[in-house]
Amino acid sequence: MDDIGPPRFPAVGETVELAPWNPEPAADYTWQLIDAPAGSRVTVGDEPVATVTPDQPGTYQFELTGPDGAYSQRVLAFPHARKKMALTLPFAELPVEPATIDRVSVVGPFNNHRVGANRPRRADDRFLLEVELPPGTHHYGFCLDDEFGRQIHDTVTVPGPGRPRCALSASVDDESEQVVVTAEPTAAPDSEFSDDELEVRFVVDDRDSIPDAAIETDKRTCRVAADAVDDRLRVHAVAVGERHSIADTVDVRRTKGGEFEVRSPTEPPTWAESPTVYEIFVRSFAGETPQTTFAEIERRIEYVESLGVDVLWLTPILASPTDHGYHITDYFSTAADLGDRADFESLVDRCHEAGIRVVFDLVINHTSRDHPAFQLHSAGVDDYDDHYARVPRADDSTDIAWAGDGSPEFYFNWSRIPNLNYESLAVREWMLDVVDEWADLVDGFRCDIAWGVPHGFWKEVAERVPADFLMLDETIPHDPQAHEAEFTMHYDSTLHETLRAIGNDEEPARAIFEALETVRWQGFPNSSVHLRYVENHDESRYLGECGEAALRAAAATIFTLPGAPLLYYGQERGMTADRGPMKWHDGDSELTEFHRSLSRLRDEYPVLNDGRVDPISVGVVTTTDSMTTELTPDVDNNTGSDDADSDTATDTADDSDDNTLQISNEPQHVVAYARDNSDQRLLVVVNFGEIPATVSLPTAVGDTDLRTGTPLRKRHDPRDEGAGNYVVVDDVVVCRPVTT
Repeated sequence: MDDIGPPRFPAVGETVELAPWNPEPAADYTWQLIDAPAGSRVTVGDEPVATVTPDQPGTYQFELTGPDGAYSQRVLAFPHARKKMALTLPFAELPVEPATIDRVSVVGPFNNHRVGANRPRRADDRFLLEVELPPGTHHYGFCLDDEFGRQIHDTVTVPGPGRPRCALSASVDDESEQVVVTAEPTAAPDSEFSDDELEVRFVVDDRDSIPDAAIETDKRTCRVAADAVDDRLRVHAVAVGERHSIADTVDVRRTKGGEFEVRSPTEPPTWAESPTVYEIFVRSFAGETPQTTFAEIERRIEYVESLGVDVLWLTPILASPTDHGYHITDYFSTAADLGDRADFESLVDRCHEAGIRVVFDLVINHTSRDHPAFQLHSAGVDDYDDHYARVPRADDSTDIAWAGDGSPEFYFNWSRIPNLNYESLAVREWMLDVVDEWADLVDGFRCDIAWGVPHGFWKEVAERVPADFLMLDETIPHDPQAHEAEFTMHYDSTLHETLRAIGNDEEPARAIFEALETVRWQGFPNSSVHLRYVENHDESRYLGECGEAALRAAAATIFTLPGAPLLYYGQERGMTADRGPMKWHDGDSELTEFHRSLSRLRDEYPVLNDGRVDPISVGVVTTTDSMTTELTPDVDNNTGSDDADSDTATDTADDSDDNTLQISNEPQHVVAYARDNSDQRLLVVVNFGEIPATVSLPTAVGDTDLRTGTPLRKRHDPRDEGAGNYVVVDDVVVCRPVTT
């Protein structure tokens, strides 16, 4: 186990945390700044966990002295792209008179949603807060009288380019006796740089003690003499254009036989490259009457298996006073109402027998305030003095007379779950023990409030868990920095928000392409896997909000796009209660079978896992009176207009001719795309509308809907000499294009 972390790659002005790994809380650790760019005023304090904020671009060299010696750590700082933005709330938009408001704070991802952390000033006619933000769209809210429930929301868009990407590969050149690491940089979609114009910066990890004389670098390769590699060689690299990329890493290890094996810590385990994930809210899964226990869940694994699930994510199963389990009171004991550890192990074994991996909900940003550690902290017990983060009393948004100096730090209005203090070596040791306790039993961690725990700590966790282990982050909004040797699967909050907007008729269906492009623009590497979800335990049920037609389309979308589709228990049964008892006897069997068919389709056609997404332009016929349905097996002739879509825009046809076919070329509810991996190409057409749509395709397609195995409902216009390509789509059609 390393005693220090990897090199870090922030922008100027971003704070980096440096800490000893696998720390001994009673030991003495001292940081020193050995070298810094000219003009920098960065200093390092006396604490064992240092926070530094680079103020100049360039390389900073730090040294940690601890009980086992001295270790070097580099921080490479790059120019930032942040801009100062004014977040404003005009008094005219207030629901009350400004004079009646005692105090105001602004919350958003830029301050981790901490009420009281940033207070605007009162201008003549508005509240005003100036903050520096990177390019992109940022959501924020003004909290009146520091009440999180009295927010006035808004967004601000900061202009600027996206981030480039950098992918590394490694091989051994036997002729030159060198390990050769090759970088493939890719410019951001809106960059003025081409791929060839991007600079690549290589860094050989100081932890591996490779002498400078053994390292050669040029524009795209880093070569290291093989005989200079003892046990391990880690090489990191970033691509640099207007902004710098997330660092990629290759990890080259020498085997016992003296050979080299190459691993990429930023790539997911093979089993997690595109799995179907099923989330269970554990205390509701057994239904209305039985108490949900590990044993009761185990008895129902056959159902999970029938859905074609690859990964089971269980909401927290540790001791907690709440039904949701996110207020932990004991990290080393399972909740008594669910069963003991042996019962949990039995459930995991049963899942493994069914070929299902198990993901454990790791909650280490905070504890319950009923955890003994917080109680002892509040009561002034010395050994717990530094276990929780605290803020000035003036920043507190509660009416609680908190014990001790200041007030506990928490996010949103979560005053019952105070944040742990990761500047404490005791806390770091404690949470690493929690990781060790469960990592050998389960197959992965879904890390709750991942954005609240320091990046440096997640890097240590990622190196500590088994090699075939999944690290899934809950980082909202999407944050590519969490992919830098930390997490390999990420919540796709961008697509989730887009699917909600489409389902509520606030965006056209083709907005999914913008959501996918945003992920690329943000700089997520190709190796990252995105959890595509319609709903989860923190969101309202999509069915209740958007209706069944939109739910079917949204589910079809996540199952036919790259990434890992997530089913939240009961989504497939037609549930509208967010965390209610699973609908077993009164569930929607047709909707369940629809979800099963999507899972089977994804398993049968690998192109849906690994193919690229090619947007397809389609039209929707708005008047179908003159059309006929092709006579194919099991499809009756139908010349009626009941299947016409509700879109109203038309092409340039003569509207005075009642028999003219009218087509909307920018349909609101229909989107189409191809999935192509060179070996196979499939066409996907999705309809979010409540009525079937007759879709005009740019190419002829086969006669079979691959999801159902039944004939497609095709239509044609008898006056169209080209015969046209028209398919009726209820919710989703997946088919093969006809090749000539």
